[in-house]
Amino acid sequence: MKPSIKIAFIGATGKAGKFLIKELAKTNYQVKALVRNPENTNLPQVEIITGNVSNPDNVLSLLKDCNVVISVLGMGVSLNPTDIFTTSTGNILTAMKKLNINRYIVITGLNVDTPTDSKSPNSKAATKWMYEHFPATTKNKQEEYEMLTKSSTDWTMVRLPMIDLTEESPDITISLTDCPGNKISAASLAQFLIKQLTDETYIRQAPFIANK
Repeated sequence: MKPSIKIAFIGATGKAGKFLIKELAKTNYQVKALVRNPENTNLPQVEIITGNVSNPDNVLSLLKDCNVVISVLGMGVSLNPTDIFTTSTGNILTAMKKLNINRYIVITGLNVDTPTDSKSPNSKAATKWMYEHFPATTKNKQEEYEMLTKSSTDWTMVRLPMIDLTEESPDITISLTDCPGNKISAASLAQFLIKQLTDETYIRQAPFIANK
């Protein structure tokens, strides 16, 4: 029997989010999700809060009575503002402090840099490509990381290569210094994120994960 945990979930209707919801449905964890358009949403066994991560009151409502926050927020089909990542995490950290919640798990791209990185030429090239083609959002993701390092929260920022939208879940490789592969399956990612709910190994760290 897993410990009683209620998850405040952001990004549940996105590509990675749908796989994570499916994996969470196999557990006894409770899930409460923030959704902009609930009428177009089919999330069985999930408590729905209508709202937007850019609204601090909506985020506070989402986090109420929860123990941990997971965000798999992306740019979205209609494209979120380029500062959506710092806006979202800023609102989350504020609400977490008010509600005395400590654990925050969030995903990001392999382009985010940390002081202990030793990126390979491939990872450096991918980071450079992101800055050239998506400069504002890539910079904002880096700023989100810096925001987390300055907080007192038990955060884990999971850095990812391309997400492969498949239910197959090959073994993963984890590294704190460089991205160890070119892809991560959505199912493998979901399983890793669920493990972080009770695993303290990567608290206040930004591991890369990829399939072997």
